[in-house]
Amino acid sequence: MNIFGIGLPEMALIMVVALLIFGPKKLPEIGRSMGKAIRGFQEASREFETEFKHEAEQIEQAVKTLPQSDSEKVANGKSENHATSSSQHS
Repeated sequence: MNIFGIGLPEMALIMVVALLIFGPKKLPEIGRSMGKAIRGFQEASREFETEFKHEAEQIEQAVKTLPQSDSEKVANGKSENHATSSSQHS
């Protein structure tokens, strides 16, 4: 058993210390709170990952639909506005 890089002996020591500090009546409540917090973090992480993938797919589709010359400019990090503004400053 290896959770977060913590083995069974370390986990047992943490549980004993927590039992001594909080007492047997508070321990289940603390465990539930920790479980809810971890579950919420996992859900937020999944939601972020899904949203990130969705946005990446949209950008990829937008680049594919651009004319070849425009998509080359995007790939090179240039745009018409940048080229126009730099020629106006010369």
